[in-house]
Amino acid sequence: MRALALALLAPLAAGAADLSDLPAAEQARAAIESHPTVLAAESGLAASQARRRALDVGPYETQMRLGAAQRHDRVLDQNLNEYEVGVERAFRIGAKSELDQSIGNESVVQAKIAVGDAMHETARSLLRMWFSWLRAAAQAEDWDAATANLARQLEVVDKRVGLGDAPRQERLLAESALAQADTQRIQARMRTDAARAELTRSFPPVVLPAALPEIAVQPLAHDLAWWRERVLEHNHELAAVRAEVRRLRLVASRADADRTPDPTLALRYLSERDDTERILGVVVTVPFSGEARRATADGALAQTDVATRREAAVLRRLEAEVAALYASASVGREAAERAAGAAAGLRQNSELAARAYALGESSLADVLVAQRYAIEARLAATLARLDAVESRYRLMLDAHELWPLEPAD
Repeated sequence: MRALALALLAPLAAGAADLSDLPAAEQARAAIESHPTVLAAESGLAASQARRRALDVGPYETQMRLGAAQRHDRVLDQNLNEYEVGVERAFRIGAKSELDQSIGNESVVQAKIAVGDAMHETARSLLRMWFSWLRAAAQAEDWDAATANLARQLEVVDKRVGLGDAPRQERLLAESALAQADTQRIQARMRTDAARAELTRSFPPVVLPAALPEIAVQPLAHDLAWWRERVLEHNHELAAVRAEVRRLRLVASRADADRTPDPTLALRYLSERDDTERILGVVVTVPFSGEARRATADGALAQTDVATRREAAVLRRLEAEVAALYASASVGREAAERAAGAAAGLRQNSELAARAYALGESSLADVLVAQRYAIEARLAATLARLDAVESRYRLMLDAHELWPLEPAD
């Protein structure tokens, strides 16, 4: 009995999802967390945290001003040494400091979302490569079975030709059919090796099983409204664009606040005429606000509007994707069931045709046609089953019901 047998289409018990046909949870977690894409996103988070610290302290730094000069007094006809020492610093006024801190915090939130999004996209790649390998390996097993059936049919043909009950031409026909099936078997094995190599090299922690797992097509546990709510709640793309809207609103507020320029406070000490005169003073410098600041504020508001409309577009697209994926997973189960029934009927018809030929009651051409239909139906049933299972797992993945996809705090 082949490892990847058709299973009964039984519903899941509540909260007891069977994931035995997927990589082990610890392997999947390790493969996702160690992927270069996720590690790059984590580095981006560290960079965002550093930028937040910079925003917290502000862009201004204390500056020291030193100057030296020599004055020539014509009356006294002598040179007088003079020098100046000053310390100055600009200060954020109003709510600018609080806005900068909020912008930094929102940027860190975006970076954390980016890590989660990288984990999610990496998990999608893992799921896709896993099912690419399953499809290739399952089809290879189907062609193994088909080749074995045609080899047995060739033995029957040889026996009848040896007894003089069939023309020698039928041996050539049976050998050609076997050679075609064997070519397909070899190509299926090549595709399996390629899919295995892609999966294991992309995700080294994942260990492929020695035998294919048993695949059972299971129904969805909830309705479309439940899945829609869960997917949108955990969707990183939507969370990222919403965080961008919040950040740009803060940036717009900061640009508007910056229309009031920040003053610079300076403390100056001067020694003139060979230290016979000493001056201690305070200087306040305030730039005049110009049209450039107004244009910057207007541009920030426009960017906020762009992000808001992008959020609406992303939300609409995600809702459509969830509905399409739900429909695919729901209809896929019925399609897999029908394909399995068709494959069983055509297999039985192929067996009957083979027995009839052995008894001399039908032609070899009828047997080969029946076997070809049976092979095609078996391959179609395998693909329909795996397509349905993958659609269901993809929906579970997007709803965060499959693997943990949130970065550690």
